[in-house]
Amino acid sequence: MKRSTDRILTTHAGRLDGPQDLMQMTREIMAGRSIEPEVLRPRLRSGMIDVIRKQAEAGIDIISDGELSKFGFGSMAYYARRLSGLGTRALKQGEAAFMALQTNERIEFAEFYKDLQFLPAPPVRTICNGPITYIGQQEIEQDLQSFKSALGEANVRVEETFICVLAPGWLEHFFYNEHYSTDEEYLFALADAIKHEYKAVVDAGFILQIDDPALPDTYDMIVPAPSIEEYRKFAAVRVEALNHALQGLPEDRVRYHICWGSWHGPHTHDLPLKNVVDLMLSVQAGAYSVEAANPRHEHEWKVWKEVKLPENKILIPGVVSHASNVVEHPELVADRIIQYAHLVGRENVIAGTDCGMGMRVHPQIAWAKLRALAEGAALATKQLFLHSTNVQWRM
Repeated sequence: MKRSTDRILTTHAGRLDGPQDLMQMTREIMAGRSIEPEVLRPRLRSGMIDVIRKQAEAGIDIISDGELSKFGFGSMAYYARRLSGLGTRALKQGEAAFMALQTNERIEFAEFYKDLQFLPAPPVRTICNGPITYIGQQEIEQDLQSFKSALGEANVRVEETFICVLAPGWLEHFFYNEHYSTDEEYLFALADAIKHEYKAVVDAGFILQIDDPALPDTYDMIVPAPSIEEYRKFAAVRVEALNHALQGLPEDRVRYHICWGSWHGPHTHDLPLKNVVDLMLSVQAGAYSVEAANPRHEHEWKVWKEVKLPENKILIPGVVSHASNVVEHPELVADRIIQYAHLVGRENVIAGTDCGMGMRVHPQIAWAKLRALAEGAALATKQLFLHSTNVQWRM
């Protein structure tokens, strides 16, 4: 994994929108429509080439496939082709289709969520109703080959490439356990299955990004809210399951992304970073991606005054946010980057985004934000590398 040794490198959290007609296909597939592979695949390929080129044109150094092939990422439609033991059943009275639809925040802001319900809730609950095993070898191989082929045809220069896969604890959020005797047994079954996908990504030469909003975000999904001590015990088991799945993979080929959910809501019940930062740093990864730009979490740069980033690790603070249509000024982006460089060392900072931009802000806004990210990184580079010598950058 490359570091910011000569300049501040840039990346993002993974999801991007492709061309408009491809995104319409995505929405139709998520709504249950079947589209023939011979129609979808060529459009997916050209869309991925377009997204790769746009990332490079925006000035992003470490790019993804945009997650364009992840139709209904986290849904039964997507994971039924990758994991055995999944099924659906009708919702019982008072049940939510998945954990994020029943939270303490949704209770407090019930009118807001009722008025701004963008999509109808699914009428069924996806469950684990049998042994979990990995059956997605053909699916992940197709994903990897699609990205490799699109990179070759796009013919752009980038520093590195990454692919996102969910953590066991976030998979658990979508698929309720109705088979295993304990949740811990279920978590480790998910870990034993999804580790095949982790290894495939690394073996293919890509950086593996583990997406795990669950680490901080599940706190609000437990109603009523647990104590911090109770939740830390709950979260620690999920970190243990993730590390089990990462066994044998080189840490410098893995980065770990946490966030507090991508929806545009009040986030008043978000668990502070300080309560889980040590658990995050215990994940066997070479880099850690955290929200740092939206108004609910920007102040948490102060955590790094007290917490030491481990040696040889990288921090990827979000310096532009998916939570607003306002495009950050490059000077503000630079200020945020410089602040983190002072705290953890300039070579240990890669400038990123809070969460994926795709399906969260309009594509035109997303690309403008990524350009602002690159412009801000260039300004920060001038201050941190070109205008300074013999400076101790870690406080």
